[in-house]
Amino acid sequence: MIHGKTAQMQQRRTRRVVAVIAAVVLAVLLWFAWDMTSAQTEAQSAASVRTAVLDAAMQCAAVEGAYPARLSYLEEHYGLIVNHQDYAVTYEAFASNVPPSVVVVPR
Repeated sequence: MIHGKTAQMQQRRTRRVVAVIAAVVLAVLLWFAWDMTSAQTEAQSAASVRTAVLDAAMQCAAVEGAYPARLSYLEEHYGLIVNHQDYAVTYEAFASNVPPSVVVVPR
């Protein structure tokens, strides 16, 4: 009789340990999935900012006949809004007839 109770207790402990391990593994997998999704979203957001800057520069070139020399010109005259707290934007204009080089990096 005592042996039967001991075996049942051992099975319960084993089930609990397996459940705890499964919960920990699931939590770790969810954390990694969240981290990967966040990184992808951040990269897509930076790409969207870069596209918006280039689109505004092309619009400026189409309207005025030249690419602007500064990013601030696009912000002032073409309604471009860049969140400078979240993104570092490098805007380099080589010449007025050459599209600018734009690099956007999340901070």
